[in-house]
Amino acid sequence: MEDSIFSSHGESLEEVVLLNLGLRDLTLATAESCTGGLLAERLTAIPGSSRYFLGGAVVYSDALKTTFADVPSKLIANKGPVSPEVASALAEGIRIRTGASLGISITGIAGPGPGAPGPDADKPIGLVYIALASAQSTQVKELNLRGDREMIRWWASQHALELIRIHLL
Repeated sequence: MEDSIFSSHGESLEEVVLLNLGLRDLTLATAESCTGGLLAERLTAIPGSSRYFLGGAVVYSDALKTTFADVPSKLIANKGPVSPEVASALAEGIRIRTGASLGISITGIAGPGPGAPGPDADKPIGLVYIALASAQSTQVKELNLRGDREMIRWWASQHALELIRIHLL
């Protein structure tokens, strides 16, 4: 329960994440699909974030997942872009591509309609995968979020920040 409290002085979750990255001399890069850069926007809104946040990519299309984060196109075709395997490959790919200590990815279906034709066709609105990759390991979190498109995007970015924070504890 103690690790659920992230601030005692009113700092935002993104401020706490950046502080902890700095304390550990680590850097972060993002690969975002359904959030469209919301996580990167939240991080860059904090003054001084450039010391620990290297940047990232909005990989909305399958082609850019391959181009910017080296996700194999065959993996996307077989598992679908909204899958734990693609989330993992995105996080690992963006970490390696940017030279960051940590890579985080978000892929999901924010709505208003269901997944695209193919492997994602029957996946529900609100299904989101977040992956966090370090040099040692990659962890993936599956979420089933409720609400409208903006709420799903917001909560996906919030869960991504929390995954990073818990990893840094």
